Formats: sequence, structure tokens, C-alpha cells
Amino acid sequence: MLEDQIAKRIHEISPFYVMELLQRAKQLEAQGKNIIHMEIGEPDFATPQPIIDAGIKHLQTGQVKYTAAAGLPELREKIADFYRQRYGVSVAKHRIFITPGASGALLLALGVSLNPGEELLMADPCYPCNSNFASLFAGKAKTIPVDAQTQYQITADLIQLHWTKNTRGALIASPSNPTGTLISSLDLQQAVHAVTELGGCFYSDEIYHGLVYGAQASTALEFSDNVFVINSFSKYFGMTGWRVGWLVVPDAYVEATEKLAQNIFIATSTLSQYAALAAFEPSTIDLLELRRHEFEQRRDFLYQRLLALGFDCPVKPEGAFYIYANCSKFTDDSFKFALDFLETEGVAITPGKDFGNYHAEQHIRFAYTTAIENLRIAMERLEKFIT
Repeated sequence: MLEDQIAKRIHEISPFYVMELLQRAKQLEAQGKNIIHMEIGEPDFATPQPIIDAGIKHLQTGQVKYTAAAGLPELREKIADFYRQRYGVSVAKHRIFITPGASGALLLALGVSLNPGEELLMADPCYPCNSNFASLFAGKAKTIPVDAQTQYQITADLIQLHWTKNTRGALIASPSNPTGTLISSLDLQQAVHAVTELGGCFYSDEIYHGLVYGAQASTALEFSDNVFVINSFSKYFGMTGWRVGWLVVPDAYVEATEKLAQNIFIATSTLSQYAALAAFEPSTIDLLELRRHEFEQRRDFLYQRLLALGFDCPVKPEGAFYIYANCSKFTDDSFKFALDFLETEGVAITPGKDFGNYHAEQHIRFAYTTAIENLRIAMERLEKFIT
């Protein structure tokens, strides 16, 4: 049978369970049912107009040709300027690679640094693609159970505890998906130094930087030049469908990263890169900051309502647009809970099993990527569902 010819590596890749929920949600919508989407990690705002205008302007030239594999020099320079202005760090633009989204960035980072059989440490819960990418390169994701005691982040102590002779490095996502938590500046610095002392690679997933509330996110580049930093124009900048992100690599990996990018991607979408040039314009940033404030208001509303309904949310998220809530008061099967809630009340949420194994059946991720009025209706439906 043809199924027997599918590459063995595919069996190591876990599916997105939320896609089953999304498919059913679409079916219900097609039948005329009102569905409130709180399952998708995608901002509901349109791409900022200055970015759209920049894309249209370049499209009208007709010169939508390949760029260099590393990306437009102008865009790499703007990103370098962004690091100087926002974080006070100097990053040489030759270390910055423009990629097809953050996924393309992590693909390059692991492709040039992770060998078959090597382990990559990461938190459980975490974004599932991170562990799947390790499997794709015949590596192994070694997930470390985390909870509120460490802000759902792995720390230097945990890295040292779980490090073995087969460990290649550690990945920290801050703000995190699904928990929305930040790692403190001190804890990040200590984690970077721990990995360095152990002779490994440090990978910093910073794609939710910018979407931070009442706190300050630190970049790993503040503490070392010998780190891989993954970022994207998707979340804060609202460019999900444009598929453009970036990767900062240590100097020693520049040549290898360019060679791999040439072979895998050729280049990131030229149109998206020219559009992204406008992402750092003051008028764009002003608009994005207004949106960040609205996300903060949504977080505050949803967090309070979930607590009032009896969900356990021990850490108030400081970033991204998710709340990872313990639902054990109501169910011991969060996947079934999510399916039943969708069927009966028309609200789509994400079960914990999409993000790992540690108490996954007791957790639900709520995305506040929809207007407060929709969140209010969703919470009214949730109250009805659990009572």
C-alpha cells in the first residue's frame, strides 16, 4: 500500500488536534451557527495600512523578483535598527536572515545546529511545532514539565538538571505559547549562561515580543551574541498571511545558514519583504501600540471572567494573547470538553493536548484574539455550559 511508503519521520510528527475542532467549527458555521473563535493564534486586526500600501507600491513596479537568500539588505538594516532602538543592543545585519515566517527561522536554526540523535530541551507545555521540528532533523525534543512556580518557563537550574551528554541545546519561548508568560530578565540571562557553560546552543523564541503588558520582555541578544533568536512579523506587526519573519544567528553560523536558506527557500517572498519595510515606520508603530493596549484590555476582561467562573489561572499572562487555564474543576478530559463546548455553545477553544503531556487533559488555551464583546458572549456561553 502507498501508505507504507510514507517517510518514517512523519510518524514522529504530532498532529494539531485543534484542527479537528476548527474543521468542525467551519462545518457549523456553514450550517448557519454563530461561532466565536478563541482557538486560533492569529490577531483579528487587519494588516496595518502603511504595510499594505508599501506592498501595493512595490507590486505595481512589476519587479517582484528574487531577493538574496538572506533577504533584502534594507529590511535587515531596519531590523538591526529596531534592536538598537528597542533593546539597546547592536546586531550586525549580516547575522540577520529574513525567513518565511518564524517557522522558517526555526527550521534554519535547527538545520544548521542540531545533529541526528541530539536532544533539544524545551518546556512542557510549549508550541508543538518546536518539538516536531527537532524530530524532522532526527533530533529529539526533551520536554521539561513546568508550572506556575517557574512562570511555566524552563530555568537555568532545570536546564542543568536535565542536560545529558546527548543534549545539544535549550529553547525558551518568551512570551510563551500557550501560557502567555514571560521569563524574567535575570532568569533569561542565567539560562543563556548555563547553556553556554555546558557548550550548547541557546534558541530564543521571541515571536510575541511587542505584545507585552505591564512588563518588559528581554531579548537573549542582551546577554550573548552566540544565540539563535527567532522572531516574526506575524503577531505584533499583524502580518500572519504575509509569511515573513527573521532569524539572528551567531557569527560562526552565518555562512552555513545562508547555504541552507539558498537550498530550502531560495528567498522569502519579495512582496512581503518590501511590505515589511513599513512595519517600523512611526505611524505603523503608533497603530500597533493602540492594538497592544486593546489586547491588554481583553486579557484583563477574560482573566477575571475565567477566575470568576472557577477556572484556575495561577499566573496572569504578561504577553502574547493566550490564557492557559486549568479546567480540572469541570472535566478530566479537556479535549472532550472543547468538542462538547463547540457543539453545544458554538465557542472554539484549544485543548491542552496540543501543547504537550504535562497535565494536558486538565488545561484549555483561550485566545483573546477577538473583540471584548465576543469574549463577553463567549463567557456567557461558557457559564451556561458548566452550570
